[in-house]
Amino acid sequence: MKTLTVALERRSYEIHIGSGLLAGAGAAVRAVCPRAGRLFLVTDSHVAPLYARKLEESLTGAGFEVARHVIPAGESSKCAGQLSELWEQMMDVPLTRTDAVIALGGGVVGDLAGFAAATVLRGVDFIQIPTTLLAQVDSSVGGKVAVDLKAGKNLAGAFWQPKLVLMDTDTLATLPDSTFADGMAEVIKYGCIRDREFFDFLRARPSRAEIMAEIEPVLYTCCDIKRQVVESDERDTGERMLLNFGHTLGHAYELAGHYETWTHGQAVAAGMAAACRVGVTLGITPPEVPGQVEEALAALGLPTAIPCARDNYAAAVGRDKKGEGEDISLILLAELGRAIPHKMPKAALLELL
Repeated sequence: MKTLTVALERRSYEIHIGSGLLAGAGAAVRAVCPRAGRLFLVTDSHVAPLYARKLEESLTGAGFEVARHVIPAGESSKCAGQLSELWEQMMDVPLTRTDAVIALGGGVVGDLAGFAAATVLRGVDFIQIPTTLLAQVDSSVGGKVAVDLKAGKNLAGAFWQPKLVLMDTDTLATLPDSTFADGMAEVIKYGCIRDREFFDFLRARPSRAEIMAEIEPVLYTCCDIKRQVVESDERDTGERMLLNFGHTLGHAYELAGHYETWTHGQAVAAGMAAACRVGVTLGITPPEVPGQVEEALAALGLPTAIPCARDNYAAAVGRDKKGEGEDISLILLAELGRAIPHKMPKAALLELL
């Protein structure tokens, strides 16, 4: 098992990465939640049949009473209606302020359960047990929790750091290839923005089998990069914005597909490729970079371009959380392995697109 510590003073926590961690989850959770009697386990309809019982057996073996709540799988569950239902179910248990919430699943489960934990009883402890590659390298670390609104993704949320993140690499074995590829979009992102050597490492392993053979160091590298960024900018006002490389335009592609046609990973992949092309046009990104990034993405079956109407670009750019008035900070690559924020008028970006 590999371990990382996210050092945020009283909000510090460990990330555990390894095989077979679900079986020992009870002891790990007891170590960080010594006073808890009840655990409210949130999972989804895809993950519950695979891993919920195994996790519950470990938790009850550590002396916890476990209440399970299963949400329908999919982005549509990350909504105010499901959040309200979670609050009511938590009160029916009843959950107390010394108890904790556990998220077992992908990013939707983690974001929804985390926001519920951040707000119920004005905040209870929260454990992340991500089961998808995308959640393991991205959404489970850093404390961003949210639900979607009709206006767009993640527009109602909070910063609520987990007490522990457990990444059992065995859970990746049951992912469909398309879902694994979604996670690889975020993995490639880390190489693009912070670590050229890691990017080259990934390009030399353009298949799921090759990545899985090195999965612990891959997860560790991604989480270590995110750890460093979160420690320096927990509330997303400076350096942490670099983690959104590909996301400003990616959100437009998700919107264009009504959040059904394109997955988050596919949209981010195309968003990174588009940002590279914009960077070249602006004279910021070296001209060879778009081709290198597109090659790495395409090798894993990820799109490098998605059709998008101006209205969808305008909506995504207008609501982007990196916007300031009429300007936006678009994350671009000064070179492979080094991202920078480039402040420009939103109208100018729309013209380029």
